[in-house]
Amino acid sequence: MIEHYFTCPYCWQSISMMIDNSVSSQTYIEDCEVCCNPIQVSIKIINSELSDFQSDSI
Repeated sequence: MIEHYFTCPYCWQSISMMIDNSVSSQTYIEDCEVCCNPIQVSIKIINSELSDFQSDSI
């Protein structure tokens, strides 16, 4: 698991997320821990390192 910080696309607050780096590609929806709005998260892992991270409003 790795921790990644990013900016919420709704409230612009910096939030963190724990990412399972054993899965090479992931797309899911998670609520912002500050404003509770849904964020679509897309992640790519290469060699156990975060290669690409995208967070979008729905």
